[in-house]
Amino acid sequence: MSEQGLEQAIRAALAAVRHDDGRDIVEAGNVQEIVVSGEGDVQVAFILRPGEPGALVKEARAAAEAVEGVRSVKVNVQLPAAAPAPAGAPRPGGGGGAPGTVPAPTPKPGILPDVAHVVAVSSGKGGVGKSMVSANLAAALAAEGLRVGLLDADVYGPNIPLMFGEQRRPRVTGEKGAEMIEPLEAHGVRIMSLGLMMDPEQPAIMRGPLISGILRQFLEQVDWGSLDVLVVDMPPGTGDAQLSLVQTIDLDGAVMVTTSQNVATGDVRRGIRMFERVNTRVLGVVENMAGYTLSNGETIDIFGTGGGERLAEEMGVPFLGRVPLDPAVREAGDEGRPTVLAAPDSPAGSALRAIAASLRETLERGGRG
Repeated sequence: MSEQGLEQAIRAALAAVRHDDGRDIVEAGNVQEIVVSGEGDVQVAFILRPGEPGALVKEARAAAEAVEGVRSVKVNVQLPAAAPAPAGAPRPGGGGGAPGTVPAPTPKPGILPDVAHVVAVSSGKGGVGKSMVSANLAAALAAEGLRVGLLDADVYGPNIPLMFGEQRRPRVTGEKGAEMIEPLEAHGVRIMSLGLMMDPEQPAIMRGPLISGILRQFLEQVDWGSLDVLVVDMPPGTGDAQLSLVQTIDLDGAVMVTTSQNVATGDVRRGIRMFERVNTRVLGVVENMAGYTLSNGETIDIFGTGGGERLAEEMGVPFLGRVPLDPAVREAGDEGRPTVLAAPDSPAGSALRAIAASLRETLERGGRG
């Protein structure tokens, strides 16, 4: 089939993908351009407007891949910052550098083929206990018999080794040019962190592109083996690491961690919007450091209570649970044992185990979003 004939066949296949109101994505102006090479490699320029479901991108890719003669499909998505166009009105332009746009994910095939689920734990805000939640979710899921990995992507603050009591250096195996890093195993969890490869007092002084390269290396050159769940502890913010992750692998979704006060929930709200913009579902919100009730009945309420739940309701995402401010968390972290193992029946330990159970149920209900 000629390139022109293949392009027409792809356009017809894409016209079968429809919005809820019945318009197809070609008619609606989502498909901006189709470029076909002589080898059957296809690139589709795709406009995804605010309010339109990210699932349209996956359906478009699947429709194009199903056309006979197509070898590979890359969907280049533009996410305009402007308001949605009127119904049926096409948007001009499909270039890659328009202001207010970011590239949506086109995950690389073949990465982590033996990992069933990948979950990012993120916040948008530093200091809310994201790494503590990551460590405890991983340990709780492993304690339930799942094969679990934990990737510490927080390059500037790699605290996972401390939380798991690990100081060993990972082994490197394989021939030159094809080396693989062996993750360490602690408390039933396979872990990898830049902190395992640096001196304890050595700072990570690096720019964004290098951080993205380290994250890709930890995804592609670590021998994770067969896992039920890989938990990725993300750095704060909405920058290079987050975009690199969603553009490299197909995530099941993100768990967002916040404390109750407005200064935290405001940043986490922006983090949720970022994941929505790059077609990654938010699995839920965890509220950390909530009010803690002492044995005498007195309640310590330093950071407030209820802000995370209100945020989840406002953003239309699940509320996974509330972790109280509990001395057991600090003690367990300093001892190098996650709270769900060191103090499973403490208020925080019980809450974290319940959140892990809720997350597991969510993952088992559906595949990658």
